[in-house]
Amino acid sequence: MDILDKVKRYREEEERLRWEGTFAEYLELLKEKPHIAQSAHSRVYNMIKDAGIEVTDGRKKYKFFEKEIFGLEDALEKLVEEYFHPAAKRLDVRKRILLLMGPVSGGKSTIVSMLKRGLEEYSRTDAGAVYAIKGCPMHEDPLHLIPHHLREDFYKEYGIRIEGSLSPLNTMRLEQEYGGRIEDVLVERIFFSEDKRVGIGTFSPSDPKSQDIADLTGSIDFSTIAEYGSESDPRAYRFDGELNKANRGMMEFQEILKSDEKFLWHLLSLTQEGNFKAGRFALISADELIVAHTNEAEYRSFIANKKNEALHSRIIVMPIPYNLRVSEEERIYEKMIKSSDMAHVHIAPHALKVAAIFSVLTRLKESKKQGVDLLKKLRLYNDESVEGFNDVDVEELKKEFPDEGMTGIDPRYVINRISSAIIRKEVPAINALDVLRSLKDGLDQHPSITKEDKEKYLNYISIARKEYDEIAKKEVQKAFVYSYEESAKTLLDNYLDNVEAYCNRNKIRDPLTGEEMNPDEKLMRSIEEQIGISENAKKAFREEILIRISAFARKGKRFDYNSHERLREAIQKKLFADLKDVVKITTSSKTPDESQLKKINQVIARLIDEYGYNSVSANELLRYVGSLLNR
Repeated sequence: MDILDKVKRYREEEERLRWEGTFAEYLELLKEKPHIAQSAHSRVYNMIKDAGIEVTDGRKKYKFFEKEIFGLEDALEKLVEEYFHPAAKRLDVRKRILLLMGPVSGGKSTIVSMLKRGLEEYSRTDAGAVYAIKGCPMHEDPLHLIPHHLREDFYKEYGIRIEGSLSPLNTMRLEQEYGGRIEDVLVERIFFSEDKRVGIGTFSPSDPKSQDIADLTGSIDFSTIAEYGSESDPRAYRFDGELNKANRGMMEFQEILKSDEKFLWHLLSLTQEGNFKAGRFALISADELIVAHTNEAEYRSFIANKKNEALHSRIIVMPIPYNLRVSEEERIYEKMIKSSDMAHVHIAPHALKVAAIFSVLTRLKESKKQGVDLLKKLRLYNDESVEGFNDVDVEELKKEFPDEGMTGIDPRYVINRISSAIIRKEVPAINALDVLRSLKDGLDQHPSITKEDKEKYLNYISIARKEYDEIAKKEVQKAFVYSYEESAKTLLDNYLDNVEAYCNRNKIRDPLTGEEMNPDEKLMRSIEEQIGISENAKKAFREEILIRISAFARKGKRFDYNSHERLREAIQKKLFADLKDVVKITTSSKTPDESQLKKINQVIARLIDEYGYNSVSANELLRYVGSLLNR
């Protein structure tokens, strides 16, 4: 199906979804589907909930955000459960402006954009259907037609509470067009669209001297005053302000804290009372979510001003920090690259990871907890196992600095430096070293980095480089070892057999001769020494391994190569140590012989086929690891 067919099908689907009927027919529809009378806040919450919620270890993950927002599960859970959920239940938080506060490029605008796009799509579903009085520029809720004195009876019959009063324009239309017969008023299904200004609005403040409040609340159409005779005739008023058009949905208020006071006071009335003043009319009811975003510096300046106390009390601030997980930071870069013209460029494995390590390090705060350095903290936050720490420790670390993640390097800076690395390097492939070099070079050009920050950041680049050195060596090691996983498993099983015999003071049987022998102390020490286990500590380490095996067995799990991080590291280092000379010779020889060349070609083929390198980045990796081993 080509694009024009898809456009046609979309148009046909919208025609199929259209509905028009009288208010009496709408009430019949309401009996079948009472959810269509939900409030704007309820619609937003249900949209997020209906997309799916995963609960892992008591933490909620919302599928609605998962394709665009990475690593902000805690912030999103707080946003949904502390604002959208209670607001949907008509609790008092719905009478507050939602203010997303966080650093630049942290995801605030993306969250707002997702809510807008999501509402557009949700209004086309049965669960998110929206109905309005036909011909109303504000897409008014048809239930406003029910007179106030009958609303308690309506609630008893339908179980639906009605809030808000009929607008001046529809009050006039009801009398003049329908003779007061509310049952005959036409109702239609509407579809939210920011482009068509239906249910979604955006307000961006400009010069206070030139910007008119009409941008928010609409204005008088002076060309019609002669026809209608008065400025107080609602037909002579254009209900085309952002608050008018965003009714029933949401309005994004950009740079809210930079706005003139006269604009903000309208928001106070709207959020607290559900109405606002426009023209020479009574208060106009509106049901909409007001969401704004700002950075921390502007917010601190705003609350320091005593004049803003009334507004401050009617704002709910939701911090949106930077992501603090390396794996999620990689996903952010991947998303940004895919949406750019760089998608065709080969980015070697781990290039984005080392950039993510650097970025996350700049956002972390030094813990006062003993034995926790930034690198350990980074690994713990990334759900990696660190010896001596558990999930409780991670939660304690997160509570230590509630504002952690509100400062540091932003993702846009990293993508800009990756772009620079690509342009600088003529070959359409970049590796981790290219990225780190570009990050380092760009620090001088970053406008907000102080001299003190620069020194710290250079240190973080150095740490990321060391991490990459270990990753690169392991990568080449795995490529060199034929059937690597099998080799590791064989060595592990051999080690565990000897450890079990040692701890139980038993002999082990030679698999070939059947002869009973003492545990192979030399083998065990050759592995344990790889991770610095001393002669005095070997007994405790071996007993710890045996206890871990028993714990796995009790849970019905099998202890394998990945069950103990330090032992896995020891096995890897032992395998690599046995092969180090081979790697050094084959990667550093300027004129390799035929057997060496064959080995190099095998390794390159494995790096390409199994690990995601191309021929350029694979050769660069081998040369780099060769230089590391020859130092």
